[in-house]
Amino acid sequence: MNNTLSIALKEIKHDFRDTRTLLFMLAFPIVLMLILGLALSNVFASNTIDGINVLVKDSSSGLLSKSFQGFEQGAGTSGIQFAALQAGQDGSAEVAQQHYDAYVVLTDSGIRMYSSDNSPVESNIIQGMLSAFTDKYNAAQAVAGVDPQQAGLIFAGNGAADYIKESSVVADRQPGSTDYYALTMTVMIGMYAAMSAGGLIRSEILQGTDVRLMASPARKSEIFAGKVLGSIVINMLCLLVLMVFSKLAFGAYWGSHPGYVIAVLLSEVIMAVSLGLAISYLLKGTASRGVLILLVQLASFFGGAYFPLNDSGSGAMALVVSLSPIRWANHALTEIIYGGNPAAAWPAIGLNLVLAAALLVTSAAFMSRREGL
Repeated sequence: MNNTLSIALKEIKHDFRDTRTLLFMLAFPIVLMLILGLALSNVFASNTIDGINVLVKDSSSGLLSKSFQGFEQGAGTSGIQFAALQAGQDGSAEVAQQHYDAYVVLTDSGIRMYSSDNSPVESNIIQGMLSAFTDKYNAAQAVAGVDPQQAGLIFAGNGAADYIKESSVVADRQPGSTDYYALTMTVMIGMYAAMSAGGLIRSEILQGTDVRLMASPARKSEIFAGKVLGSIVINMLCLLVLMVFSKLAFGAYWGSHPGYVIAVLLSEVIMAVSLGLAISYLLKGTASRGVLILLVQLASFFGGAYFPLNDSGSGAMALVVSLSPIRWANHALTEIIYGGNPAAAWPAIGLNLVLAAALLVTSAAFMSRREGL
């Protein structure tokens, strides 16, 4: 155990002295956070509806006409604008030409609504509000059949709150561009641990220090465990620095469950280190580094590191996206931070650790067959 910790400590000190690599691991994601966060800020701007315009033809009388007038006043406070159909206007044509989002016809026999596929969101909002109004009107009609004087009380004093109800898991908190890229760049750098891990053994061989390690009292298993542990610690420290810096410098939001966030990132680093080590044993020379660079960049691209990806895709592309370890971590962290769902951490942690275990066993098997490291 002492030998393992000594080798891990030596690995950490060595990485700290490598200022060029250390600066890359810290400065590169910070610069990308800043550039992408500013350049793509409009992509993450909240999409709001400034106003919904409804054309109304009221041919009804009595309770329906009076009730709908109250409905118009209440809905108007939510940005819904109602206009009466003028002589010579064709309501359906007005909607087709996108002058209005919907056309509503009131008769004593009921309510009809005409909408266009060009404004599906607005149409759904109006339809939902009309459904709520219709429920109230039906109730008012039932009351009118028993006590006509009490029917008007159903619509009295309710405003628009009965027609639009909104709830949020994390009120008023949506990821902005800075929040998004602080998260994705941190996850991406966690995956970059694979490239540094790919040189853990090869660097010892190139420097000729592998002979000294083999001649030391430390067993192969202790050397292996120490180098893996050291690599995990130094890469995890880089991610923690990025988290703290992005929060203090850019105001990035990391949620109220930092323990789960760190656990997901740690599992990703363990998996990345294991991947880098396994590839270095499977492929010799510079080929392993080239393959690792390709794998990390593909995982970053399909994992949403550079731009947001749609979760609702299907087919081959959706399959490729789902295989990216960066995608697992991004999805889990988004659920934890913005969905308030810490349980989302466990699938990502499980996938990372299972894959890491398989890769470490593979690497250990290759190492045991060699005379040296």
